[in-house]
Amino acid sequence: MRMNKLKLIVLLGVFASYSTSCSVQNNVTKTPPAKNTTKPNTNTTQPKPSVVTKPTTGTAQAEETFRTNLPEIKREFRGAWIASVANINWPSRNDLTVEQQKAEAINMLDMLKNNNFNAAIFQIRPSADALYTSNIEPWSYFLTGETGRAPYPNYDPLQFWIEEAHKRGLELHVWLNPYRAHHTNGGSVTKLSMANTLSDIVVRLKNGMYWFDPANPKTQGHVSNVVKDIVKRYDIDAIHFDDYFYPYATYNKGADFPDYASWNTYVSNGGSLSRADWRRDNVNKFVERIYKEIHAEKNNVRFGISPFGIWKPGYPAGVVGSSQYDELYADAKLWLNKGWIDYFSPQLYWPIDSKGQAFESLLTWWQSENTMKRHLWPGLNTVEIKVSDRPTEIKNQIEISRKILKNDAGEIHWSIAGLTKNPGMLPTLKSGPYNEKALIPKSPWIKAVPLQTPTLFITDNGSSAQVSWSTKNVADVFQWVLFTQYNGEWQTEILTLDTLSKDVPKSKDGKKLNGVAIKAIDRLGNESDYMAKKIR
Repeated sequence: MRMNKLKLIVLLGVFASYSTSCSVQNNVTKTPPAKNTTKPNTNTTQPKPSVVTKPTTGTAQAEETFRTNLPEIKREFRGAWIASVANINWPSRNDLTVEQQKAEAINMLDMLKNNNFNAAIFQIRPSADALYTSNIEPWSYFLTGETGRAPYPNYDPLQFWIEEAHKRGLELHVWLNPYRAHHTNGGSVTKLSMANTLSDIVVRLKNGMYWFDPANPKTQGHVSNVVKDIVKRYDIDAIHFDDYFYPYATYNKGADFPDYASWNTYVSNGGSLSRADWRRDNVNKFVERIYKEIHAEKNNVRFGISPFGIWKPGYPAGVVGSSQYDELYADAKLWLNKGWIDYFSPQLYWPIDSKGQAFESLLTWWQSENTMKRHLWPGLNTVEIKVSDRPTEIKNQIEISRKILKNDAGEIHWSIAGLTKNPGMLPTLKSGPYNEKALIPKSPWIKAVPLQTPTLFITDNGSSAQVSWSTKNVADVFQWVLFTQYNGEWQTEILTLDTLSKDVPKSKDGKKLNGVAIKAIDRLGNESDYMAKKIR
């Protein structure tokens, strides 16, 4: 059938040439016909060439590329901790079916997306165990009710959380407790528990918990291997440590941490530091090591730490309370000063008007110590801060943070339960500080491959314009920002990676659509150049 059509087209062409030739001769035109240098197409399976038509004036197809000043995209880190230890947040029980676990996760992620959050900090290693497939540590008791028992039917919770978070345009930060080897709510210590299999570097505290000795090189090597394994195998956005370095004194009922063996080894080898300085030095070296190893494996994966909110009493003046420097042997100020973290989230869990731990003065002091200009996103006690009107208190803390942190604002809410269990919290945030979506702030100290400019296509679709886009390096893209201009005023919309087209109304609130632009955003919040088209 195709051959017959092709023959007919050729015959018609011949006839047309003959007719034209006769006409020219009859008019005694001396100009010879143009020479045809195009070789005949003998490939009958080749698709027909597309028809190019001029755009009709006044439709979405009547467009031209142009350069303009696009509005700045709003940026703020908005995260929530999701704790698995003791089944605080997820899974809510350790006997849920896989489908129930997935349903709980999706409900949490949908809630964050719908209320304009942009990150989840998900605890995957509460106590030397795993809520993911691991050959290094056993499945968590908090996932299945038995240390070492895989979920049935088997699936990888971390992979599920990553995929579902990214579908919604949310970052997924994985939260690890670095030194806790067994929690008192984690069932009995079995032969598969790391407290048993690595008993030579684990000590038992007086409250029943088991703890890795932070000074032992084997401890540091083990945790390093866990972190590198996760970074290598999973498409995560960050590794996150909390404030449990050396344990709080109450965990050992006021007694000193039982690290006699490693301390004696240090002294016998000629060590000259005091015991407190030696402990801090071990933690400092470990933090620096983890930071460097993460970026050596995947440069775009960030490292964040959420330390206790007070470095030392008296810093700043008037602050009282526990000293993480002296009790947890965590010199968090040094880590911030040295830039051994990408983001720093001190747990500022006190009210604005707290006399001994005022929120604003503490955040201002931490900001003054941020000499390397890393992200400083405070942790807020959304779940149990002791005030009469918790939603208003949290809203006001966000506004204070914005005033202090300016263009690098952000916060993490402890915990996701504080958002869901207080009926006024989410409405207060969404109608106030979170009334529109925001991109995460950029991390300019991390080198990234520049994104290519997307290509923009616009097609007339009746009362709307169908806008679509593409780019060659889509593997490097995390989100898109679509700009639409109505009567000269730009509007922005943050879209997920899998959104590659959108119907845009030609008129809105009586205003006509007269411009569209698109940008790509990478995993670190960096923007590509844009393509813009003017619609006439």
